[in-house]
This record gives sequence, C-alpha cells and structure tokens, in this order.
Amino acid sequence: MSAISSWNLTISPDTTLSFSWRPSLPSRPRKRKTLVVLAAGLGAKPTVLVAEKLGDPGIQLLKTFANVDCSYNLSPEELCTKISLCDALIVRSGTKVTRDVFESSMGRLKVVGRAGVGIDNVDLSAATEHGCLVVNAPTSNTIAAAEHGIALLTAMARNVAQADASVKAGKWERSKYVGVSLVGKTLAVMGFGKVGSEVARRAKGLGMDVIAHDPYAPADRARAIGVELVTFEEALRTADFISMHMPLTPATSKMFNDEAFSRVKKGVRIVNVARGGVIDEEALLRALDAGIVAQAALDVFTEEPPLQENKLVRHENVIATPHLGASTTEAQEGVALEIAEAVVGALKGELAATAVNAPMVPAEVLLELSPYVALTEKLGRLAVQLVAGGSGVKFVKVAYASARGPDDLDTRLLRAMVTKGLIEPISSVFVNLVNADFIAKQRGLRITEERIVLDGSPEKALEFIQVRIANVESKFASAMCDSGEITVEGRVKDGKPHLTKVGSMGVDVSLEGSIILCRQVDQPGIIGKVGSILGEENVNVNFMSVSRIAAGKQAVMTIGVDEEPSRDALKKIGEISAVEEFVFLKL
Repeated sequence: MSAISSWNLTISPDTTLSFSWRPSLPSRPRKRKTLVVLAAGLGAKPTVLVAEKLGDPGIQLLKTFANVDCSYNLSPEELCTKISLCDALIVRSGTKVTRDVFESSMGRLKVVGRAGVGIDNVDLSAATEHGCLVVNAPTSNTIAAAEHGIALLTAMARNVAQADASVKAGKWERSKYVGVSLVGKTLAVMGFGKVGSEVARRAKGLGMDVIAHDPYAPADRARAIGVELVTFEEALRTADFISMHMPLTPATSKMFNDEAFSRVKKGVRIVNVARGGVIDEEALLRALDAGIVAQAALDVFTEEPPLQENKLVRHENVIATPHLGASTTEAQEGVALEIAEAVVGALKGELAATAVNAPMVPAEVLLELSPYVALTEKLGRLAVQLVAGGSGVKFVKVAYASARGPDDLDTRLLRAMVTKGLIEPISSVFVNLVNADFIAKQRGLRITEERIVLDGSPEKALEFIQVRIANVESKFASAMCDSGEITVEGRVKDGKPHLTKVGSMGVDVSLEGSIILCRQVDQPGIIGKVGSILGEENVNVNFMSVSRIAAGKQAVMTIGVDEEPSRDALKKIGEISAVEEFVFLKL
C-alpha cells in the first residue's frame, strides 16, 4: 500500500497560513499535527525563540539580526506549537529539546543554542537527523563555577551555613561549630579541565596541597600550577577534601558510590559543582551517616530541584545551593553574548567552533567509510585507556594502510572518530566532524596522520588502521611497541571492527562489549582458569585469542566479554600465578 499525505490549507486575513497535515505511515502511526507558518516576504529576518532567561547583552545582539521572541516557562506542548515559527531556539538547562520539538519544527529550525556547557537536555541524534545544528557556550562560566566551588569549600570547612541558621534562630553555639583549617590539607580535584584547574589555582593560594585526577590532563600543565596528577585510588586514599569537576558521562555516572566511599580517607569533605549524577546520592547519605564523609557541599543534584523530603539536602552536615555555579552577573552576560554570537553565526551559515553535532556527511563518503567509523572510535578508546594514570596524552599518530593514493581517501571523518574515542569518554564535549580538530587543539592534543602504502587493488578503502600514542607510560607493558609507543591496530572483518594487534603482538578479537588483556607465562590451564573465574561471575565471553612469542615462554591472551567483571573477579585473574600483567578495557 502506498503512503498518502493529506493537507488542508487556510489563509486568514492577517496573511497567516495554517496547514493541517496528516501523513499516512503504516510502520509508525502518528498523531495529527498542525503546522503554523507566517507568510513572509523575501529578505525577512529569521526568528529566534529564547525559551529561558538570557542576559540583556545577548538579547540586544540577537535583535540586530533577527526577530526575538522571549517566551519563558513554556510547556512541552506550547514549545512544540511555537517552534514551527522559529529558525533558532535558545535554552538553558531547564527546557527539554526533545525529538518531538524537532519533528514539530517541520524542518524550519536551523540551530539550537544551549546557554551553558552541558547539553543533556537536547536530543542530539534528533537534531542531526533533522539537519539542525546545536551549539553551546562552554567558556564564559569557568571563573564563576570555580569561585563558587571555593566558596562552598570554605563555607563548609567553617560551618558558615549551619552557624548562620543557628544565630538567626536565637542561639549562640560557638563550641558546636568549630571548623577545620584549609592550610596544609590535601585537596583532590576530580577533573582537571578549565574549571578544575582554576579551582586548583585558588586552593593553592589558600595554602592547600593540591592533587588532581584526570585521565586526559597533560602532566606539564598540572606541574605548571604546582599540581600532581594521581590515580583515582590515590586521590581517594589521600584527600582531605574532594572537589568534583568532571563531566557527566557513562564513565563518570555514579563514580562516587559505596565502593568509592569505602576507600576514601575517613572524615573527607566533598564539594560538587559539576553534575549531580557523578555522585550516587544514596551512597553519599550512607557515608555521611556512618561518619566516613564528614561534610558535603552540593550545588548540583541528580534531580533538580530535589524533592522537599530529600534526606541528603536536609542532612545537618550538608550545605546545599540551587545550581548557582554560573550565577554571577558577569558570567550571565558572558554566556548570553557567547551563545548569541554562536546562534547568529550559524544562521548566517558560518560554522561555529562550539558546534556539538555534525552536519550531514556526503552520502558517497559515508557509504565507503561507514565500516571504519566504529573501528577508529574504538581504537581511540582502547588506546587512551592503556595510558597509565598521570601520563598526559599529547602526541597521537593515526596510520591508514591502503592501496589508494594520498588524494583518493578523505580521512577527516576517521580522524574525528579517533579524536572522539580519545576525548569523549572523559569530557563533557561531543566530538564530531565539525569540532574534532578544534577540541583536540584546545586540549593540546596533536594528531598526525600517516599512510602505509600497500600494493594491490585500490578498490578497498583501507586494509587496517593503527593508533599510536607517544611519550606516555602504559598500564599494560605489552601494549608498547618497539618504538616505545602504545600501539593498537584493527581492521574490519565481515563488516565488524576487530582488534588485530596490541603493541607488537598479533591478536584477533571482535570489538564488541569490552576486553581483558592478559600477558602470562605460556603454560597449560591458564585459559581454563580465567574462563572459570568469568563463568562464576556470569560474565559471557564472546571472543578469545592467544598469541605467544614462543612455546613455553610468554603469551598474550585477549578476551572479549559482554559484561563488566566485578572488582573481585578481576582481582582473582590478577592473582593467577602465571599472569604477569592484565588490564580491563571498557568499550
């Protein structure tokens, strides 16, 4: 049966055109929708809908180029109705820009601007499908967020909020609110990006010893501030104060959970001005009640605003503020200008440096390179996870083995996907063809590309791809090749990405789920022992390969697993006498 679409057209005296459209799509029934379009002459200004409060400097800049509609507190239904009249939409964190919004725009919406850093509230997949660019304002909030972090740190140490409430209640409890000094105490900054490094500078000025954990941060940048990069374990074990500044990603979601709190220094104090989801709030409440965590100062929560009965907010040893990290006059003006400039530029057809989703890739390029897109991203993810904590990633080489000539293969998309794999799991940015080079440069990451010229037919785009990281130490010594670089190599087999080399050792494992790499003495029974441990944990093994240097000497075992093994299971694998080193790599 062919699909039939029916249209009704009404023209009102004020030149408003009202279209009612009902498509017939047998595979996906849809509700009847109404599209309202204002008839406009050629050269008319675009319309920008500002759905949440934006600083006046930004509004004034928008008005020089577009018609500006400031409509706040719209319901989802109202937003979907209004969006068909708009070429651009600007939101903060409170408005959900869902797939329904993009569908309701019927293709008119060209750009969504998020006035801030995080874009959790924008459906990026739907935006890209509908050809809508998404931009954010990642720089203007930095100082404000850092200052608020320090404000909470000092207020918590001296019980400022609790003492204030006590005095206002008519009490005078000097002995109850004895605080702790910051001088000489160790602050662990979790996430050493723009905000984290600014917090570190200010904490050093308060006389604190500052350490930081960030898998990506360059060690020399940390040393320049007088900060030592450490592992996650060391940060938990030694910190008197912990300040959160990491993005909310699958890797950092509930990073501070019961297990993490069981390893912290007793009496630690915690500040969070990053994202609420990085802390398991129920686990934090248990740690506070048990005295493991002495105090917490929280500006962000998993659910905002938190429920009135939220026990964590009401805890006597918790200071809570309503997401004020960016709430200074200067920051609000800066964000307003930054996002207005990005939106206006996008409407003019300019490519914004803060774009967080890619434009459509030419069909012919995408068709040829699509089998290699997943491979390059996964190789980047594997390579960066092999870097030892404290090593700063600066130099990455990507080598493409092909019979094609240098001008016959466009590798920009593949380079972007390697960058995505290296950066995105530990960053709040979304890396794509639009912003990959900008993001890499911003983080001091130099990515060079090489061609390995092969004989043969150029019909196949690529034979294999190598990703090499130079001037770093490795968690898994066998991943270092003879040149002293961490090296991973892969190829596409039957349309699926496969890992084919780690260091100088050939392997063969499908890049599905996650991977365990083991270097062990080559002797009978090792495969069975590792398999038994994983089987007892109900961890399914999807691939396993063993490569050895020589019989009875050393071998590298590569195991693909569908589930993440528990900490205990990994510990048991490491305790097998023949296992010399191993590492778990999450894809």
